[in-house]
Amino acid sequence: MMEANQTMVTEFILLGLSESWEVQLFIFLFFLVLYVASVFTNILILSAIFSDHHLSDSPMFFLLGQLAFLDLCLPSFAIPNFFDFLSEHHVISFHGCMAQIFFLHLFAGSEMLLLIAMAYDRYVAISHPLRYATLMNRHHCVGLGLASWAGGFLHATVQLGFIINAPFCGPNQVDSFFCDLPLVIKLACTDTYLLEVMMITNSGIMSLVCFIGLLLSYGFILYTIHSRSASERSTKAASTCTSHLIVVTMYFGPIMFIYLCPSTMLMIDKVLDIVSLFITPLLNPTIYALKNKEMKAALGSLLSRLSGQVSTQSHPHH
Repeated sequence: MMEANQTMVTEFILLGLSESWEVQLFIFLFFLVLYVASVFTNILILSAIFSDHHLSDSPMFFLLGQLAFLDLCLPSFAIPNFFDFLSEHHVISFHGCMAQIFFLHLFAGSEMLLLIAMAYDRYVAISHPLRYATLMNRHHCVGLGLASWAGGFLHATVQLGFIINAPFCGPNQVDSFFCDLPLVIKLACTDTYLLEVMMITNSGIMSLVCFIGLLLSYGFILYTIHSRSASERSTKAASTCTSHLIVVTMYFGPIMFIYLCPSTMLMIDKVLDIVSLFITPLLNPTIYALKNKEMKAALGSLLSRLSGQVSTQSHPHH
């Protein structure tokens, strides 16, 4: 009877990052600039890779293309709520909120596993160079990509399965600019202890174990490089691994803080959300492009072709 008398929540109110409209406007413009820059950069990376057969046939660049695609998807799921920043009330439907949670964990979980696949690719290239072509052929690369998406889908489904069945009957204000699991869990009309334990186990511990595993694997790769004689060392390999380590640290740092410390919802959590959703997807391709000569050459070639097409269209032959 009590459950029948409870009014179930049909929508959530997003409180944003500030109560001031002027500050919200500034944040909206800041996010928009970051998002447009991220989309442009990642599309440029994808175009450079898949317009150059030499790069698209390379396992490392094939996986980098997958990363650029995920970095396009990750900030895009929050975009519909951007424009609500300019209105007085930022409302999202219950199903819209659940969809945001699902897609956040789908893309974030897939990217987490893809970074492991990229670490494996570098391990094989540096530790077993003679077997690299066999171990990292196109079928294996596609398999690693599909496994990343499948793992992300499973992770997102488990997270959604717990939260979507929780009763929401009272408070409906989410203290952020999008729906995320640590915030929505607090609004459930039940003891949230078990839900928070589930979240920490599924997201926090998973990301911590993956992060430690990736640090150890890249540490082993760098040790392998430095243990070789000076003539056998490859500064290119060390440089590539260093750039991978930077990306891994930037990606996992905010996630682990948010999910391993869910009870401390401070402004720092909101800042880390911005970093993981908007700044990391912009910096990922930038780091790879700046650290890799082949990628810089491909980008230069693509931009020169595009500028040539633009100049041809603007000055047609008579």
